[in-house]
Parts: sequence; C-alpha cells; structure tokens
Amino acid sequence: MSLPRVLVIQHEETVPPALFGHWLAEAGMCVDVCRAYAEPIPPLSSLDASYSGLLVMGGSMDADSDAEHPWLQVTRERIAQAADAGIPTLGICLGHQLAAMALGGTVERSPFGLTVGVRQVTWEPEVLFDPLMRLLAGDDRAMHWHRDVVGQLPEGTVELASSIDGQVQAARFAPTVWGVQFHPEVDAAAVAVWAEESVEELEQIGRSVDDVVATATFAEKELIKTWQPLAFGFARLVRERSAAVAPGGTRGGVIPTPRPWSA
Repeated sequence: MSLPRVLVIQHEETVPPALFGHWLAEAGMCVDVCRAYAEPIPPLSSLDASYSGLLVMGGSMDADSDAEHPWLQVTRERIAQAADAGIPTLGICLGHQLAAMALGGTVERSPFGLTVGVRQVTWEPEVLFDPLMRLLAGDDRAMHWHRDVVGQLPEGTVELASSIDGQVQAARFAPTVWGVQFHPEVDAAAVAVWAEESVEELEQIGRSVDDVVATATFAEKELIKTWQPLAFGFARLVRERSAAVAPGGTRGGVIPTPRPWSA
C-alpha cells in the first residue's frame, strides 16, 4: 500500500519545510520537496506521481515578483489547480499570500512594516467548525516574520484568525485551501539563520540577532506543542484524499521513497 504523497514547494534554500516536513513524515506521508528556485515544479498528477496534498512554503520575495522569480506564477497555478481538484493545500507565510492571490485575493505591504517575533494568534469563532484547524483554537502564539500581508480576501474566504491590529493570520480560502501568515514549521535554529541574514533589517525595527534568537529559543517548546497538531491535522486530510481517489485503495502496492528536506 502506497503512502499518501505531499508536494512541497520550497522557494529558498533557507526556508525548507523543516519541522513540518518531519511531522508529516511521522504522520505517514511521503514528503516530496520541490526546490522551485532550482528545478521545475511538477504537475499535481502524472505518470510518475499523484499528489494528495500541497504545502507551499515561505520566502523573502514578494508574492507578485514573477519577473525575478518566474516559478511563483506556476506555484499560483498549482494552488488554483489543487483548489479545483479538492486537494488539501496549506500555504505558509509567502505560501499563504500566494494562495490568496491564486484564488482572487490581493497582497499588500503591511502598514506596520516588518513584523518579527512571537505574537498572539486571535482565533475567530469560525475556527471551531473548520475541518483543519478546529482542534487548534486556544490561547496560542506563533512565530511571525513578514512585511507583506493579505489585503483583499478571495470571495468565499473564511477568516480563521487575525492579529490584534486586524491583519489576517489564518484563513480558509477555498474548501480545501488554507493559509497561515505565521511560521508553524520553524524552530530556534531556523530563526537564527534568518536573523543572521537580516541584521540591518532587524536594526531598523529596533531588534537584534541575539534578541530575536533568544525569543525563539524561549518559546520553542511552546510553539512545537502548539503547531505539531496542525501538521497532523493536515496529514489526516491528505490521507482521506488519498484513500478517496485511490483505485481499490492502493496504487500498485509500491511505497515511494520520499525526497529529503533540510531541517
């Protein structure tokens, strides 16, 4: 019996699926990482693979910077295709913004500039009925690192969480497409890499590398406990999708070998 396959679109070397990739594998997923900056993004279904889930990672580029990063257009196309096909999809940070754009929404600069750090997630009542996030609602915090936010939401979007300044933190853009503006996948080590690359940007908002890393380190256990269930919940939806479309419940009895990701 084959493992359900999840296609991960990674936009930068320093923004891998990290903990989320490990959690999905732990939940029985075959995690296939496409490093879109270095290789073509595969179709969601072909003779070589049929994906039952799509995970779109973050990145430092703008969601509409197609001229410099031409794979972003392909990524938005894959998200739209997944929505049409009913394939469970989750966008993280940049992926959240790309999902909004792919389904008719807009992305804009945050009026508050670069946001970095652990911030409260304010859940909306609708989350209690959400197929993916209903078990997450509580007094939660998440790691943020972004300067853009979703502006206009696609038609039919259900907003699931917001920040105290009114920005969208989590949403269901289509029946099987979700996005989160924060980073549920990172640990303190990943945050340290980003901080070392962003010394001047952090100084402009009155932060330092040591400050940001210390905050992430202090909150790491809390964040892992909070967001690991999101990966497991996503894996459950992927598993259900895989079972629903598999002929006879199997795909030739072959278990595919996952491609590695960076931690």
